Amino acid sequence: MAEFERVLSQISDLVWGVPLLVALFGTHLFLTFRLGIIQKHIPMAIRISFTRTREGEGEISHFGALVTALAATIGTGNIVGVATAIAAGGPGAVLWMWFTGVFGIATKYGEAVLSVKYRTVNPEDGSVAGGPMYVIEKALGQKWLGVLFAIFTSVAAFGIGNMVQANSIATMLKGNMGISPWISGALMTLFTAVVIIGGIKSIARVCEYLVPFMAGFYLIGCMILLVMGRESLGETMQLIFSSAFTGQAALGGFAGAGMKEAVRFGIARGLFSNESGLGSAPIVAAAAQSEHPVRQALISSTGTFWDTVVVCAATGIVVVNSGAWVSGLKGAELTSAAFAGVPVVGPAVLTFGLLTFVFSTILGWSYYGEKAVEYLFGKRAVMPYRWAWVVAVMVGSVASLQVVWTFADIANAMMALPNLVSLLLLSPVIAAETKDYFSRNP
Repeated sequence: MAEFERVLSQISDLVWGVPLLVALFGTHLFLTFRLGIIQKHIPMAIRISFTRTREGEGEISHFGALVTALAATIGTGNIVGVATAIAAGGPGAVLWMWFTGVFGIATKYGEAVLSVKYRTVNPEDGSVAGGPMYVIEKALGQKWLGVLFAIFTSVAAFGIGNMVQANSIATMLKGNMGISPWISGALMTLFTAVVIIGGIKSIARVCEYLVPFMAGFYLIGCMILLVMGRESLGETMQLIFSSAFTGQAALGGFAGAGMKEAVRFGIARGLFSNESGLGSAPIVAAAAQSEHPVRQALISSTGTFWDTVVVCAATGIVVVNSGAWVSGLKGAELTSAAFAGVPVVGPAVLTFGLLTFVFSTILGWSYYGEKAVEYLFGKRAVMPYRWAWVVAVMVGSVASLQVVWTFADIANAMMALPNLVSLLLLSPVIAAETKDYFSRNP
């Protein structure tokens, strides 16, 4: 088993290596300029994202689709992943992570345009199905590639979207509060069942309340920590900007990192956090009630803005400003040390953030996996899938999951390949839809 884990880890490092990072970030840059810097519409997109009007076929509101995607996207990567990037690449990694969010907005936009345009609506019950698998089949005529994407999505969903998330909650509650994983797992399983058995409408209804509250609480907590450490805030921002382009020399327990490491780890964790280009978020964007693909795509693109440009940046500044990054700690240990610098407030913000971020990820990814399974086996497979998802939460809470995590990590990366192919080949379609929308809505 140890040898199997080692081989899987090597494969994961390979697929998440430089070629995939270049492909993802390169697609971000290409679509940014191909679409005339679509990021300039973010203020308007944020404004219309809070509308709850019904404007066309679909199952949930614009806002419901956005917060469900955010539920899946905002997770441990926004807290622990940011600390991992800083520990490996230095403070400059925060700026490069931020860049992935800014440019990733264009990719998240393009994905949503295609998913809404090529979605299918069931005439019998009005249910909607969409995502890269439908785009690849209907627009490119390559069903086999769509099948591969759906397989990778279903595997990744049960791994990074379910069992490892449940395991992280159970482990944290046991370590911090002494709660048995069997107890926390049972409660989590119950809450998950109550929400997801009702399908996307039930998930979106819960996320409409959960996501704004959890994100708002966490950001307010981060702001309080930064206000309390305001004396060093100016120096912190200067350090983040300067080390992004020059690297950071060894300091304290920090081993030092060059510009190459700052770029590599900042971009890698940013891409992993906001999922732009992986093809997951457009699956739920297709369920939104929208009369034009561009309108929903604008709203969906704000997900990357909130996830990386705001939440990841807030975490990164808190970690660097705390000074804990020079201790030599990594990952979750570094995050805990950074937030523990302010007694009571810091640990409370971190614990609440991790609990809610992880649980919301379980809810959001359940829909991604459901639609992948529906594409592969039809609607008859949906309800058995939901119950299997509920059971997997309990299994994940009490089992050791290193192999599951690594295998799902590989599947998550493999989702990007067919999705990026469709984005690049269909970029003229995205551009045409964009031109059509803004010609009618200047």
